[in-house]
Amino acid sequence: MNREEMIKKVAGYDGYWDFVVIGGGATGLGVGLDAASRGYKTLLLEQHDFSKGTSSRSTKLVHGGVRYLRQGNISLVLEALHERGLLIRNAPHLVSHQAFIVPNYEWWNGPFYGAGMKVYDLLAGRLGLGSSKHLSKEETLKRIPTLEPKGLRGGVVYFDGQFDDSRLAVNLAQTMVEHGGVPLNYMKVTGFTWAGEMIDGVTAKNMETGDEYEIHSRVVVNATGVFTDEVLKMENPGAEPIITPSQGVHVVLDKEFLPGDSAIMVPQTTDGRVLFAVPWHDKVVVGTTDTEVPDVSLEPRALEEEIKFILDHAAIYLTKDPTRDDIQSVFAGLRPLVKAGEGKSTAAISRDHYLVVSESGLVTITGGKWTTYRKMGEDTVNQAALVAGLKDQPCITKDLRIHGWLKHFDEHDPLSYYGSDAIYIKKIVNADPAMGEKLHKKLSYIRAEVIWAVREEMARTVEDFLARRSRALFLDARASIDAAPEVARIMAEELGYDRKWQMDQENAYVGLAKEYLLT
Repeated sequence: MNREEMIKKVAGYDGYWDFVVIGGGATGLGVGLDAASRGYKTLLLEQHDFSKGTSSRSTKLVHGGVRYLRQGNISLVLEALHERGLLIRNAPHLVSHQAFIVPNYEWWNGPFYGAGMKVYDLLAGRLGLGSSKHLSKEETLKRIPTLEPKGLRGGVVYFDGQFDDSRLAVNLAQTMVEHGGVPLNYMKVTGFTWAGEMIDGVTAKNMETGDEYEIHSRVVVNATGVFTDEVLKMENPGAEPIITPSQGVHVVLDKEFLPGDSAIMVPQTTDGRVLFAVPWHDKVVVGTTDTEVPDVSLEPRALEEEIKFILDHAAIYLTKDPTRDDIQSVFAGLRPLVKAGEGKSTAAISRDHYLVVSESGLVTITGGKWTTYRKMGEDTVNQAALVAGLKDQPCITKDLRIHGWLKHFDEHDPLSYYGSDAIYIKKIVNADPAMGEKLHKKLSYIRAEVIWAVREEMARTVEDFLARRSRALFLDARASIDAAPEVARIMAEELGYDRKWQMDQENAYVGLAKEYLLT
C-alpha cells in the first residue's frame, strides 16, 4: 500500500468512480472495503491519517454492549454480538478473547448481573466466546488480586473481544487495496461537483503538495464521524445539525494496577456509564467518560473533571489508588451521537447507526461503533448502490479475511499484531540487524517497524507511526517523545526528505505528545 501509487491512480483517471467515500475512520473504511470487494470502482479520501479521530481512541473492545442489554435494546445487542464473532474470525491476529469480571459489592448485584450475562451468552449463540459464571470472593480476588476486598461478595465473569483499533484501520485500508480500491490519507475533500441539482463528485486537495483534484463519482458517501455536519453544510449551508459530539476520555496506567489477564467492568457509575479497566499491550486502559462538548476537533483534550472522575472511580475498586502521577498517557475521543431531541443526556442516546440520503443524492452514514463497522458498511453500500443505479453485487465481507490474517501465532511475539506481515518485518531485520533494535527501552517497537510503516502502511509523519502504526503515544507518551528523533530520522531517509523536514516533524510531534501528559 503505497501513497504515491494511489495518487497516480487518482490523477490518471478521467472517468467516473462508482463510489467516493469521505472519511478514513472505522465507518469509512468499512464502506470502502465493502464497495471495493463487491467490484465497484472505489476511492476513499481522508483529510488527515486513517483513524486519526475517534477510531483510534476507543476503549479497545469488540463487544455486544452490556449497557444496551440493561436498556432493553436487544436488537442492537444481537447485531453487535454477531458482528463481534465475525470480526474475531476475520481478523484473529488483532482481535482476541478477553475475560471481564463484574465485582459484586451489593447482595443483589450477583443474581442480577449473573442472569443478565446468561442472556448475553444466549444472544451470542454459536459465535459466543465462553460461558459466564458466578465467582466466589476468593475466586474473584485470585483473578484480580488488586481488587478492593472490603465489602466484596464475589463476582461474575463473562467474555468479550479486545482489539487494536488503529491497527485494524490500517489493515482494512490494505485489504481495500487488495480488492482494487484506492484509499488515500492526507487528501481533504473541499467541496462537491454538481450535475444540475445532484452531486456529481468532489473536489479534493492533497494536503502534502497542495495539488487540487476534481473527482467525479456515481455516488458520494459521507462517513466523517463527528465531522458529519460539516460535510452536510458543504452540501447545503442551511442543513440542520444531526450530531451531538460526546467526549470519552481514557487514562493509561502501568500493569501493576491490574496484574493478570482479566479486565474489570463496573456496570454503572454515578453518571450511568460503564467503567472499564482493561489490560492492553502490557498496560491498563481505564475509562470512559461521557461529556457533551460544543465543538469538534481532530485533537480533543481531556477535561480536568473527566480525569478526576476516572481516578476517583478507579480508586473505589482498586486497592492501590491511582494518582495523576501514575498516568502514562491520557487520550480523548469524540463520539458522533445522532441527535435524539432535547433534554437527553449523551449517556442515554442510542449508539445505533444512522443512514440517510439527501435530496442531492449524498449518502450519509454516522453513529455506530467499531464492533458494527462491517454491518454499517454493508447497509451503506446497499443503499448507495441503489442511489447510483449500480449493478447489484452481493456483499462478501462476512467471510472476508482482513489483511494480515493469521490464526496461529506466538502471542508473546511483539510483532504478533502484524499477523502474516510479521515475517516481512523480520526480513528487514535479517538484512540489517541494527533495524532490530528497540526505539526506546520502555517500548516494544523496533526500527524495522518504522520502515515497514512507511513502505507498506502509508505512514507519512512521525505522529502516524508513533500514534497509529504503533501505539507508543497511547501507551507511554513520555517514552514516545524520546523515540521521536530516531523515528523522524528513519522516516526522512525512507521518504527522501531533508534535515529540516526531520526537525519540523520532531517539533510537531513533541508539541502534540505533551498534550497526552498531565505533568
